[in-house]
Amino acid sequence: MDLLSFFKWLNNDVLALPVTLLFFGVGILLTIKAGFLQIRAFPRFITLITHGIARKKREGTQGEMRTMDSVHALFTAMATTIGIGNIVSPSLAIIVGGPGALFWLVFYIIIGSATKFTEVVFALHTRIKTDKGHIIGGPMRYLSEVKPWLAVWYGFAMSLLMAGWSGIQANTLASIFAQESVPVWCTGLFLALLVWFVLQGGATRVGNVASALVPTMFVCYVTFALYILLSHPAALVRAFGLIWHSVFSPSAAIGGLTAFGVMRIGICRGIFITESGLGTSSIPHAMADAQKPSDQGVLAMFSAGADAFLSMLSGLLVLVTGIWMQGEFRSTMVYEVFKMYSPSIGRYILLVSIALFAITTVIGNVFNGRQSFASLTNFRWVKAYIVFAVSLVFCGAFMSSCLIWEIMDLALTFVAIPNLIGVVYLAFKKPEVLKV
Repeated sequence: MDLLSFFKWLNNDVLALPVTLLFFGVGILLTIKAGFLQIRAFPRFITLITHGIARKKREGTQGEMRTMDSVHALFTAMATTIGIGNIVSPSLAIIVGGPGALFWLVFYIIIGSATKFTEVVFALHTRIKTDKGHIIGGPMRYLSEVKPWLAVWYGFAMSLLMAGWSGIQANTLASIFAQESVPVWCTGLFLALLVWFVLQGGATRVGNVASALVPTMFVCYVTFALYILLSHPAALVRAFGLIWHSVFSPSAAIGGLTAFGVMRIGICRGIFITESGLGTSSIPHAMADAQKPSDQGVLAMFSAGADAFLSMLSGLLVLVTGIWMQGEFRSTMVYEVFKMYSPSIGRYILLVSIALFAITTVIGNVFNGRQSFASLTNFRWVKAYIVFAVSLVFCGAFMSSCLIWEIMDLALTFVAIPNLIGVVYLAFKKPEVLKV
């Protein structure tokens, strides 16, 4: 058994059932516990978007918290979720689990948004500052209030996961630009150097870059994706029908999968996209200059709508054009769709968009990993961690994409277990904190 086969066996045969039930079960539980906040809090979300969020009062300048504006914190968090995962993961889910997996992918994003809300609220509720004004917030903080060993477990696992996930982004970007005759090492080196430069500017520079790039890449990608889909209305209708009929039908799945197998594959890809249950989004949100934690939580929860929308578009692109039936999975499938079906300029728009997706995701991931590592070491050896993460970004461009995905799926499990235990415990111990 080679290394790839071993990780596939571990993820698919040993951990698949417990991990799926854990993530999905917690999402359902917190949705009920919060009173279906995904629906109930929508008016509050509109108010926050139109009137702004109440900012935390400052007390002088000495030892002042180094916070971000709430919107910058939101876009920094979205930078890690809105990324190449929204482009690649739906294709992977469909290739492995059939069209019905796309339904479960989007469904988990909606259900898991309740988990994300809970994570962000407790991240702000429990955050602290050091003597130098650095903020320590996120799962490392709220898990320490449950059991300190859970926080240490999470911190080590998260530091490794975020660096590894950055390697996935670099690998996908390098694979796509290689089709444009750009050497793999050039893509890896450019991305690594850019991440290093941005992170040297601290949280403020990260927030400024993310808030500038996230809306741009979102609009570019959506515009040309909708152009392709609406140019094939009959195929679009058939694609929706195929998704619906494949949701619970084992016969419609690929490779003899059961209905649960289709569901599991969709949920696993949804976890990767939205990061709900991993606690990662709560790390930049913990730095928000928000007076009421639940307000920032509402912003975080509804940001999952962008993930769901982009993921549905990406999945429909491969279904409508039929490229999902042409060979095995490859990370360049959506690029191939844009190259064949969009106007000539669309190919280059996608290249720009996907480069922005990768850049913002890698910056956000390494930032989250740095914050977790800093919480473990009290902000010592932070530059050493950045060097480690940036090195993985460069090396990730050369690695086998299938092997990286399998390793990161395993790492994801070890990150999620302590986080989900802590989130559920706090939600029932301190329900008043979650009130909107």
